[in-house]
Amino acid sequence: QVQLVESGGGLVQPGGSLRLSCAASGFTFSNYRMSWYRQGPGKERQLVARITTAARLTSYADSVKGRFTISRDNAKKTVFLQMNNLKPEDTAVYYCNALGPLAANDYWGQGTQVTVSS
Repeated sequence: QVQLVESGGGLVQPGGSLRLSCAASGFTFSNYRMSWYRQGPGKERQLVARITTAARLTSYADSVKGRFTISRDNAKKTVFLQMNNLKPEDTAVYYCNALGPLAANDYWGQGTQVTVSS
């Protein structure tokens, strides 16, 4: 059974930090490109960050460049999103996504809420 389980969300003040984790099971994690998406209130889901299978390449939305860092541990089947200098506009539900070779399989987690507020 395929599972992506996000954790690490919560309430944080502006300027604070959070580290999201996404634990994968039920598929060959190292063969999948991993991404973090988010969906804010009344907004469409948007790509936040992406990392290739062997972590050779990463990419980020312009709005989070220099503040967020995506990483992965293939041995632990986990992808991370370190979020620093958080802003109120980062408030959203954050989703983990796994995309398999040739886009044959596309898996999503259930999401974790991040709220940035004073």
